[in-house]
Amino acid sequence: MTAPIETTGAEAETPPEAVLAGVKKAQIEGRSLSQIAWTRFKRDKLAVAGGVVVILLVLMAVLAKPIEWAFGLDPNQFHQDLIDPALLAPKGSWGGMSWAHPLGVEPQYGRDMLARIIEGSWVSLLVAGGATLLSVIIGTVLGVVAGYYGGWVDSVISRLMDTFLAFPLLLFAIAISASVQDGFFGFNGLSLRIGVLIFVIGFFSWPYIGRIVRAQTMSLARREFVEAATSLGARGPYILFRELLPNLVAPILVYSTLIIPTNILFEAALSFLGVGIAPPQASWGGMLSNAVDLYTADPQFMFVPGLAIFITVLAFNLLGDGLRDALDPRSK
Repeated sequence: MTAPIETTGAEAETPPEAVLAGVKKAQIEGRSLSQIAWTRFKRDKLAVAGGVVVILLVLMAVLAKPIEWAFGLDPNQFHQDLIDPALLAPKGSWGGMSWAHPLGVEPQYGRDMLARIIEGSWVSLLVAGGATLLSVIIGTVLGVVAGYYGGWVDSVISRLMDTFLAFPLLLFAIAISASVQDGFFGFNGLSLRIGVLIFVIGFFSWPYIGRIVRAQTMSLARREFVEAATSLGARGPYILFRELLPNLVAPILVYSTLIIPTNILFEAALSFLGVGIAPPQASWGGMLSNAVDLYTADPQFMFVPGLAIFITVLAFNLLGDGLRDALDPRSK
């Protein structure tokens, strides 16, 4: 039998702080979930690059009018002196690029491409952001209610989701947009078209996030903290908005960043088909639509707005993928 180890008086009286004297504070300091997620996100260089591009795009969209005013840019000003009347193409190489027009000018009318890209950025991001916000609100509320209450409530909401998913969204959007072009309830012009696009895209795409939230809610509803709140007398609304929703922020945020580029492409498709943003208001999809008839005169006219859409969609997708990996507790 091993004899117990004897300790001297000095060792017995050594305070715990002396044992950790050589350990750095960062090695023993705890980290919150947000700090862990931020550390994971910073390791993904592509996600960080996507986030930087998204921030720059949002700033450009928000400050579009001040930028145009500061640099003297007019997206609707014609420069006929820069257009070859015989070919309807910009004079000079690369679409008429110059210090005065860094991205060149469009064929036939000679409007500055840089000014129209900046002007079209706020339209595309406003429609995509507004539609995403609308679909997230509707999908989150109905998804949480369906996942928590279950039973006939879940059955009704699930069948409603199936009904909305069965709609041919593109044809329905074309029909609604075309029917209200001249005015609706006293609204007309650009504000009406933007509002219709936000409503159509957002209202008919909520079932996608609704299904995700419903599945997450069904999993969270069986957790101990929900059962503890129920045993303490908490009612349904309190559990929904104080216990479940805060734990659904991460998947909702990730899905929102992934659906924004889809909505950008949808708005561009509607404008390309002629039922989106009407000219002379610049929009990236409208610029692509105009380029179909003039790309033989100047191929760059199609390349510039297409590249703007490509960079925006790619940046949002990279950001969404990075957030998903950072906020997933199962990722390493």
